[in-house]
Amino acid sequence: MQPGPLNLISDVAGLRVGNAEDAALKSGVSVVTAEAPFVASVAVMGGAPGTRETDLLAPDKSAPGVDALVLSGGSAFGLAAAQGVMDALHGAGRGFQILSARVPIVPAAILFDLLNGGDKAWGENPYPALGRAALAAAGPRFELGSVGTGCGAQTAMHKGGLGSASLVLEDGITVGALVAVNPMGSVTTPSGRHFWAAPFEIDGEFGGLGIDPVPDIILPASRKASAMAGLGNTTIAVVATDADLDKAQCHRMAVAAHDGIGRAILPAHSPMDGDLVFSAATGHKALVAPGMQLAAIGHAASLCLSRAIARAVWEATPAPKDTLPTLRAELQSRSS
Repeated sequence: MQPGPLNLISDVAGLRVGNAEDAALKSGVSVVTAEAPFVASVAVMGGAPGTRETDLLAPDKSAPGVDALVLSGGSAFGLAAAQGVMDALHGAGRGFQILSARVPIVPAAILFDLLNGGDKAWGENPYPALGRAALAAAGPRFELGSVGTGCGAQTAMHKGGLGSASLVLEDGITVGALVAVNPMGSVTTPSGRHFWAAPFEIDGEFGGLGIDPVPDIILPASRKASAMAGLGNTTIAVVATDADLDKAQCHRMAVAAHDGIGRAILPAHSPMDGDLVFSAATGHKALVAPGMQLAAIGHAASLCLSRAIARAVWEATPAPKDTLPTLRAELQSRSS
């Protein structure tokens, strides 16, 4: 398996990603959409999720597809980003047709970034406008790091961010991941010099720092705990494929992808994290051996997600009033 041409989730045929952020707010929104509705599901393993319309994604529920998936900062305030996306899609003629009515289906998930040094004293909720802007920006190419939902994200030791990665399987099926990394846990080993996801890195995509030569599972004291008082966290992601999956198969992909969070963040899925993975399938390629291919797709999704998590932290950039350093800045200061 090798990455797709862009090494982004948008290597999955048909998918587009848009980001919008507010530097003063230190928060933002990311939207995954496509030219046509796509099959989607979700798996939640964190203890503190914040979601909208995720019940519709269960295999036994009636919604045949979704028009977009939204990842947002802002805790519960950020769920309003989905309304902005929904309104814009409706204005563009998108939505599930019910006689003369059209209803865009826009599930969403949020992370907690209210204590990251940004200006949160808004008079009007900023997230609907950020959702609209993110949808308007959607395309095949997009930036990583301190953009979109990753704008104000933090990990235990360093700034978090927005990450993405892809893989093309031997049978030609493409799998990708998009993730906003804001966990209670650490993405780096206790030394702060190496990623937990290092064994899965491809072509130095997150710095080529290698595997920690002195591994240690004892975690250091969390800088984030002092910055945020442990009040909220969360890693939220979308994994996607161009394979023709139904909702039940999509759900299995989302479940398998959670392994990627567990490999890249320690600890993961805590009571204070709302760890959630959406899954999406655009249906461009039929399965010929569903059992084996679905297993391979799930495994690839977990690998993409681990790599995307590390890329998010590696690509983070410093900004005024940050409460945590970026990993790159810290490594540079140690070497100087």
